[in-house]
Amino acid sequence: MTVSLFNQFLTPTLLGVPLVALALILPWVLFPSPSSRWQNNRLLSAQGWFINRFTQQIFMPLSVPGHKWALVFTSLMIFLITLNILGLLPYTFTPTTQLSINLAFAFPFWLATVLIGLRNQVTAALGHLLPEGTPTLLIPVLVVIETISLFIRPLALGVRLTANLTAGHLLMQLTSTAAFVLLPMMPAVAVLTGALLLLLSLLEIAVAMIQAYVFVLLLSLYLQENV
Repeated sequence: MTVSLFNQFLTPTLLGVPLVALALILPWVLFPSPSSRWQNNRLLSAQGWFINRFTQQIFMPLSVPGHKWALVFTSLMIFLITLNILGLLPYTFTPTTQLSINLAFAFPFWLATVLIGLRNQVTAALGHLLPEGTPTLLIPVLVVIETISLFIRPLALGVRLTANLTAGHLLMQLTSTAAFVLLPMMPAVAVLTGALLLLLSLLEIAVAMIQAYVFVLLLSLYLQENV
């Protein structure tokens, strides 16, 4: 039983070929491309409004040099939201439940922010490793601790996204299994369990959107420290 619950996180294959690449490409096919007309349809208008609001919210605290990352971060957030929500559909696969894929998203962006800080402001970037006013005896210990916390950031980004999505999917799987098992024995309890499953599904949609936003928000905070 325990093994079958985790089978939903296995990468699907077709004729021995993993389909994870297809799952990563699919979101870009679903988004409509902007047209050259003065009046767009409602979907394009809503999409443009959402992108503008998100860009304004994320990059308002950043300095001007960090605004050039707007296109990359906005694209990443929309991509993660689409992957997370598509994974809630039946008979689908959620690539962001794989830690390796999440680390592939987190590590290059984190490394880019660190390299930008070392290139543009070396003193400020290295100053984060030692808080001001630290006693002399604690300097070596704090430098080691801050260095570890710096290198653990991409791991924390990937684990946070993976753990939240995996926990939500497992909870929905357990609730739906309980509803099917209780239906012939206790229909009233099964109906209540189905209502709980509906609420969990709505909560998981919110979690899928919030986790993508938090992922990009933390990357923007890392960028803010280095620009």
